[in-house]
Amino acid sequence: MKKIFLFVAICFFMATSKAQVAKPILPGAYQMEKYIPILQNKRVGIFTNHTAVINGVHLLDTLLHRGIHIQKVFTPEHGLRGTADAGEKTNDGIDSKTGIQIISLYGKKYAPDSSDLADVDVLVFDIQDVGTRFYTYISSLQYLMEAAWAHKKPLLILDRPNPNGHYVDGPVLDKQFSSFVGKQTVPIVYGMTIGEYAKMLVGEKWIQDSFAIKAQHLPAEALAPLSLTIIPCKNYDHSAHFSFNIAPSPNLPDMNAIYHYATTCLVEGTIMSEGRGTTHAFSYIGHPSIPNKTFSFTPNARLGAMSSKLYGQLCYGWDLTKDNKIPKQIDLDLIIEMYQSFPTKDSFFIHTTGNTPRDYYFNKLAGNALLMEQIKAGVSATAIRASWQPGLKWFRGIRRKYLLYKDFE
Repeated sequence: MKKIFLFVAICFFMATSKAQVAKPILPGAYQMEKYIPILQNKRVGIFTNHTAVINGVHLLDTLLHRGIHIQKVFTPEHGLRGTADAGEKTNDGIDSKTGIQIISLYGKKYAPDSSDLADVDVLVFDIQDVGTRFYTYISSLQYLMEAAWAHKKPLLILDRPNPNGHYVDGPVLDKQFSSFVGKQTVPIVYGMTIGEYAKMLVGEKWIQDSFAIKAQHLPAEALAPLSLTIIPCKNYDHSAHFSFNIAPSPNLPDMNAIYHYATTCLVEGTIMSEGRGTTHAFSYIGHPSIPNKTFSFTPNARLGAMSSKLYGQLCYGWDLTKDNKIPKQIDLDLIIEMYQSFPTKDSFFIHTTGNTPRDYYFNKLAGNALLMEQIKAGVSATAIRASWQPGLKWFRGIRRKYLLYKDFE
């Protein structure tokens, strides 16, 4: 009996020890032996920002230290250092640390042109994504892929884990509402890494859009296939919960905000404050006229959020920093509660000078005009979620073809 007990105890100890020494998740950038040879003796253009780090050192500095010739750096929304306001156009310049030319792809243009790429042999993409359709880096990725395709430049993607890659949820975008905050027919939460998403853009022929075709004045079919190489993450799968300590943009300060972003970014299309101008943007939600709420905050101008809604006004509402659960779906109940709590419902959803469905920013974020109408009509969260299911079933079938990692389903 003692021998049996001892055997069981040893097995338990071994199993516990294995669980405790789980291998760390490593982004593609860490697999230098796989891509440094590709970049050697090449003029390299990197599309990146402050999130592209290897053991705390930026990819740019790492490659320079390895003797790689960096010709220029392309930057997305928020710029190379990640401090520009959301929507703020950024300018070309010179990186003060390295002296390398910086070309903004969130200012006068979204994609590099022929002059930008004339002295580039290979392009590299490395940015930490957060896995929601309206987070603009996947739109930037598409523009870069189209430019690489049109100008016959090979593209290397250093994949990074998706912190919201453990589920798929939300309405699939209606192409009528395609914009920079949502270009493709994917749900709000698409459950793919940047590398997997890029594979889907190619495989579904979604990069055959205007830029690539106009650039060569040729039909898309006449262009050679895009040369795409993806360096995958190590020890990652879609059931993993990957966290990181670098804010991917000024108003996603921590993992709590990143987890709630799929829900609270929709607040940008309403009169409510989404917490910009506080230390907890996208986790603090409120408005001065919300009754019966004890939590309050006052948004004010700060780096990365110099202008937004309700600055200097005391807002009452919801503190999502208290919710430490990792979500597995969009919190429709919260959005519905916000609408029902607001006293003047006709002004809850904000719009531009026009009054068409596309004039409502909420619809661009949602990817359709239906969700807003469902909320206004008092449709339950359960019924709204049921209306998403045909589109989600269709998307899951497509998504499955391009996964590089074990799925959560």
